Amino acid sequence: MSETIISADLVASHNAARKADLERDYQSLGERLDRRGIAIDAIRAKVEKFAVAIPSWGVGTGGTRFARFPGAGEPRDIFDKIEDCAVISQLTQATPTVSLHIPWDKADPNRLKQAASRFGLGFDAMNSNTFSDARDQKLSYKFGSLSHADAGTRRQAVEHNLECIEIGKTLGSKALTVWIGDGSNFPGQVNFAKAFERYLDAMKEIYAGLPADWKLFSEHKMYEPAFYSTVVQDWGTNYLIAKELGDKAFCLVDLGHHAPNVNIEMIVSRLIQFKKLGGFHFNDSKYGDDDLDAGSIDPYRLFLVFNELVNAELSGAEGFDPAHMLDQSHNVTDPIESLMLSAVEVQRAYAQALLVDRKALEGFQDGNDALMATQTLKAAYRTDVEPILAMARLKTGGAIDPVVAYRAAGYRAKVAAERPAVAGGSGGIV
Repeated sequence: MSETIISADLVASHNAARKADLERDYQSLGERLDRRGIAIDAIRAKVEKFAVAIPSWGVGTGGTRFARFPGAGEPRDIFDKIEDCAVISQLTQATPTVSLHIPWDKADPNRLKQAASRFGLGFDAMNSNTFSDARDQKLSYKFGSLSHADAGTRRQAVEHNLECIEIGKTLGSKALTVWIGDGSNFPGQVNFAKAFERYLDAMKEIYAGLPADWKLFSEHKMYEPAFYSTVVQDWGTNYLIAKELGDKAFCLVDLGHHAPNVNIEMIVSRLIQFKKLGGFHFNDSKYGDDDLDAGSIDPYRLFLVFNELVNAELSGAEGFDPAHMLDQSHNVTDPIESLMLSAVEVQRAYAQALLVDRKALEGFQDGNDALMATQTLKAAYRTDVEPILAMARLKTGGAIDPVVAYRAAGYRAKVAAERPAVAGGSGGIV
């Protein structure tokens, strides 16, 4: 049996005080859904199986280009991070895997595997880092990595990605995510075509190193850290990369890596249609790549993304098996609390999308009834599915209200007393 960090008795007491109210709310919602021909237990069963990975770096306090303000009890290393991830998994029962970032999380793979297995955690996709320089790194990535003009720098970046694959093989991971910061800040700084050609050549070497049962996820981003151009700037370029590399290459969609008001759900549909949707980094944004908590700004857009995902799931779309991960920056909140709530928000969007009357929607679409088509989506989105989510947590051993249980456990105060305080510091432009 897996260890737990939060006392099982505390969680049980927390749930006992809320169980009766939850059961009444669940029964009431079940009766209303039954009138719509929806079995609430079937929806709950699907929610129980839905999972999203936690990024190891997400349990630390984030920052901006201007400054970072560390919080109490910051994790000191990957093993502290695993413990924080275990708390999230225990209370939400929605985050059974951790996604590592190398070299940030570099440690003996067997020790990492043992540390995670204590809490019943597994490992999701490996993430390589060639967008910043590591300690004792021979060549700098200041002017690029996989697309760098210097062959030696490109070789170093390729070898780093191959190392990530080797580490992941020991951990039981089945995917490598590659995001690069390569690009330019001034017109004329790089030759667009040559830089992209160098990138493709480097990625082909990495792709050749994949085990037979692995996937390679490439991630696009329109700006930052390069602000004039980026090598992998949009989903179209990302799709070209996946097609060029082969059947094990897929596109990863980060919800923040698009221009404001871009129709992300349509991008998702296109990638599903052409069998190149690899997965998601879930977050939210107001202005750009803000890395805000999932569903905190535009929960309807999150629902619309899941409307496409559920449509593909229910229709049995060929090759449809997306990976889900949170990718956020927690600057003013407790990262554990934010990640728990974000995991719940992603589950919420999934549950709401499962409530869409797909037969009615298809009829309205075929009949060109725009008003009723959009109202069909709104009917599902407006449904308060909180009783379903809470009951799923209760049935699987989580907390009815994860944040309340977490605060009652005093975990943050406990680790703050054990982990040395981290000094704050400024970012790179002030």
